[in-house]
Amino acid sequence: MFFQTLNKVLLKLMPIITPTSVIIGIVFSESLQPFIFLVPWIFAFMTFSGSLQSKFADIKSVVHFARPLLTCLIVLHLLMPFIAYGIGKIAFQNDHYTIIGLVLAFLIPTGVSSLIWVSIYKGNVILTISIIVLDSFLSPFIVPAVLQLLFGTTVHMDAFEIMEGLIWMIVLPSILGMVLNETTKGKINETLAPIFAPVSKLCLGAVVGLNGAAIAPYFHELNGKLLFISVVVFVLACSGYLVSWVISSMLKEEAGIKIALIFNGGMRNISAGAVIAITYFPAPVAIPVIIGMLFQQILASLTGNFIARPISKRVKEMSA
Repeated sequence: MFFQTLNKVLLKLMPIITPTSVIIGIVFSESLQPFIFLVPWIFAFMTFSGSLQSKFADIKSVVHFARPLLTCLIVLHLLMPFIAYGIGKIAFQNDHYTIIGLVLAFLIPTGVSSLIWVSIYKGNVILTISIIVLDSFLSPFIVPAVLQLLFGTTVHMDAFEIMEGLIWMIVLPSILGMVLNETTKGKINETLAPIFAPVSKLCLGAVVGLNGAAIAPYFHELNGKLLFISVVVFVLACSGYLVSWVISSMLKEEAGIKIALIFNGGMRNISAGAVIAITYFPAPVAIPVIIGMLFQQILASLTGNFIARPISKRVKEMSA
């Protein structure tokens, strides 16, 4: 009962947990920096926790949702990264680290928290789980491949090492969670989900705070460039939702699928992006990614109010 109550409280606080954690990480950076090495392990736990509700049968849903699934992957890993690259080249010219950070922020897989928002606004949950599971398995190959394609000749990076990191942080914990869910016939999820749900939200705050501590020196001085990066990241973050909404409308997807595409196309696993940026690139690459954390939950909430809720409302009126 305590964990369920705590989870409800944390769920309501999600729009302010991430920005607050970033600020705490920056302010107390000296005290937190010795613990930065824990970030990949905490993130792996979060992935494991989230995958306990998934089954290998969910992957079979790919067949039933082939078009919307492919649409979402195109938005996530082609349209938005290339839009980010184009805007980055125009706005920041030869500042390679900032451009890489922008692309990385909009290349990483969809956020697991999209499932929460899709559920709230009565979107297609099965499609959302399918997108999350498939995207988790594909991301170790897609992310380094696109980064190599765009930056391979200008910036040194170890694509294999990035792939290996994503496998350890996302793929293996996901497989372990799914295996345990299958072998216990869902009992482990029923037992641990009430505990892991609030703990995972606290872990998200910890990951964000520690990542903030890692790049604190670049945030201590609020300058024009930092504000400009924030504006660009905000515009791109809004674009992810808008692009998904426009494409799903053009394809005339039914309401539940449309809502799922909007949130999955707009949200990102920014914690994973921050870990990749800090682990495999110079610290400035992480700045656009960390800034993206400030907007993620707030934009999801606004999207729900202005886009998803009217769609859900129309469906209820038609079925009444």
